Amino acid sequence: MCRNGQVKMHMEFYMEILYGKKERSVMEFIKGMDISMLRELEEYGAVYYHHGKQQDLFEILRESGVNLIRLRLWHNPYSLQGEPYGGGTNDFHTTLVLAKRAAAQGMKFMLNLHYSDFWTDPSKQFKPKAWEKMNLQELEEAVYQYTDQTLCALRAESVEPQYVQVGNELTNGLLWPEGHVNRLEDMARLLNAGISAVKAFHPETAVMLHLDFGTDNALYRRWFEAAEKFQLSYDIIGMSYYPYWNGKLELLEQNMADISRRFGKDILVAETAIGYTADSLGCAGMVYSQELAQKTDYSPTKQGQQLFLKELTRTIRNVPDHRGRGFIYWEPEWLPLPQCAWAKPAGCEYTNDKGVLGNSWGNQALFDEQGNANPALENLKEM
Repeated sequence: MCRNGQVKMHMEFYMEILYGKKERSVMEFIKGMDISMLRELEEYGAVYYHHGKQQDLFEILRESGVNLIRLRLWHNPYSLQGEPYGGGTNDFHTTLVLAKRAAAQGMKFMLNLHYSDFWTDPSKQFKPKAWEKMNLQELEEAVYQYTDQTLCALRAESVEPQYVQVGNELTNGLLWPEGHVNRLEDMARLLNAGISAVKAFHPETAVMLHLDFGTDNALYRRWFEAAEKFQLSYDIIGMSYYPYWNGKLELLEQNMADISRRFGKDILVAETAIGYTADSLGCAGMVYSQELAQKTDYSPTKQGQQLFLKELTRTIRNVPDHRGRGFIYWEPEWLPLPQCAWAKPAGCEYTNDKGVLGNSWGNQALFDEQGNANPALENLKEM
């Protein structure tokens, strides 16, 4: 365990909050961006403009009011032959480089630990290749040591994260099969290993547990009630919310209010996005379409995108007791460069994914096809 001097936990402060002797302070509203694809995009020639002037992306985001950057980390996103998996190929070096650029602009940093070599979500939670033959006890130790070593390495480079996301979209657990949600106690042991490593590293680093489908109140009640008996020491409940998949903002607001009150936790919309056009922009496999646009209250235009972010911000601020902490927009910099796809062939082979190999996100960026900042980003400060 790495330490820079002794870290003292302010237990009296937290006990006073718990028992009502001290009001919760109003924390800074998070206007965050997950830009984990950026290095790969820049390698393919992506450039960004703000008010007609070409600028570094991090400068644009800071000037627009962004105060947090989330970065995913994959354990070893390369094949046994050394071929990159793509989708940002978010190894430690890539994460470190981007975290340093964020720190240089004074933005906070959230580390998103997937505990996998590639994408994780409710449909897939592959163990890293190096951990494939481990039993539960060995996995528990690996999660702790990997979390601690990663945080120590970041601290050594002066880019310590203020937030750590332990796992990604944990709806069905992590590190399958041992950590599947159907093996609840085993899942909790693995999560506790990651959380314990974060809290031992720095007790005040905020830990987030993140599920998908932010409008599904039954899911959130069931999952967090089941986890409650294991006394996991997390701080924030993260919710993915994509309006074209998850429904109206009213449902999100109801779920955030209920879950924050029920479990006494802050809520962060950990992922969100919407298209500024339904055009595929010459890319294959684009997620957002005219059909999906019709499932929302927002037109597939720059103005529709701006309205969505404005109303999302208002909805989060409506959560009682200042429990709505903010949002993180997912991959706002992913310009429609056809060669910058969600995976390379080696990545598809690793996950046995037969999906269309292409740029799936370019029409949901907060920049247009030429790299100009959209109104939704330019007016973020006013939201």
